[in-house]
Amino acid sequence: MVIKRSGVTEPFSRTKIINGVRKACQGRPVTEDALAQLGQRVEEAVRATGSAELTTHDVGLAILGPLQELDLVAYLRFASVYRAFNSLEDFESAIAELREQTERPGGNGDDADADSGSQEDGRGADGTAQVPEPAGAAD
Repeated sequence: MVIKRSGVTEPFSRTKIINGVRKACQGRPVTEDALAQLGQRVEEAVRATGSAELTTHDVGLAILGPLQELDLVAYLRFASVYRAFNSLEDFESAIAELREQTERPGGNGDDADADSGSQEDGRGADGTAQVPEPAGAAD
């Protein structure tokens, strides 16, 4: 069960998770399959806690990690609502945190691909996951 801010409890709903994340992903290159996988990951994380009741805050925390991996812009949109950003400084702080994380792949702070616009984590400059070209496709 999920305890809402109002104190009302309701059953966990993967569909509600997906619908909420879909709003954050609007206009982003995120597929329905990716949303379904994110919903499954969140549900598994929630169930793995073993707790019979979780707050909406706990569910939101379970969403943030997988969403950050999926799409950084959607992550910022979701985080801005979830974490109740009230100013430009809130966005700047969140962006600075993301830059710090993506500029140190493997935790070493080295970003060897910074000049080419691609990052070690496989994301392009716009924050979306990049699919490598098959061998021989550049011919």
